[in-house]
Amino acid sequence: MIEFEAYGIALIPVIVGLVSIMTTFGLSKRYAPIVSIVLGIIAAIVYIAPDDVKQAVLVGITIGLAASGLYSSTKHMVKQRKTPS
Repeated sequence: MIEFEAYGIALIPVIVGLVSIMTTFGLSKRYAPIVSIVLGIIAAIVYIAPDDVKQAVLVGITIGLAASGLYSSTKHMVKQRKTPS
């Protein structure tokens, strides 16, 4: 039987929120994707796979990239909504 696990998918909005707070307090938006990947790796090492660092890094990068994409696409949608057509 194939077993499917969604590794820490709930961490994605948490990382998006943390990065958003950091940009509010002065983090350059240019560094937001890097920060989200680092936060994803840290969260994965601590929460998802503390016994297997290789797996944690891989999952952390995936979570960080997903969070970065979610942040970027949400920002883009909000910007589009504000500009009159």
